[in-house]
Amino acid sequence: MLRTELTASPVWDSERDWSNLAARAAKAAITASSHADLLARNFDMELSVKLSDDAEVHRLNNDYRGKDKPTNVLSFPQIQPDLLGALANTDDGEALLGDIILAYETCSDEAAGKNVALTTHITHLIVHGTLHLLGYDHENETDAALMENCEIKALATLGIANPYSEQA
Repeated sequence: MLRTELTASPVWDSERDWSNLAARAAKAAITASSHADLLARNFDMELSVKLSDDAEVHRLNNDYRGKDKPTNVLSFPQIQPDLLGALANTDDGEALLGDIILAYETCSDEAAGKNVALTTHITHLIVHGTLHLLGYDHENETDAALMENCEIKALATLGIANPYSEQA
């Protein structure tokens, strides 16, 4: 079972159901990945999503990645990718996949620049962040194509068009 814990800073619209959006996006990402079988196993997986701001994400991006600027989403995996298959053997029946944090101002500006709804863009970024927690990356063309294909597949299940179609 997948549990998604969400916290949001006041800058995020409190009228939106960000928790449901995050849970649906994370589940879609896992389902579209090579780790879909994790959802059928007899243990609880948890990931946390924090909806924050540029200032906090800027600091984290600098501290953990050496990049002195904000970014849209950061992921902090708690499990090494090569150990994901062994999750069913957890001692307490629970496993924390990791943490995802998004920067409101950057995400909002990107959504406006792409002419997509903020919820659509946030869904994409949570899918993207979840795939990072599962060991996917985009450091080279082959890995980037694999990750993008998983994103496209996950987003399609949520009724969201291919975000990379204009780049092709």
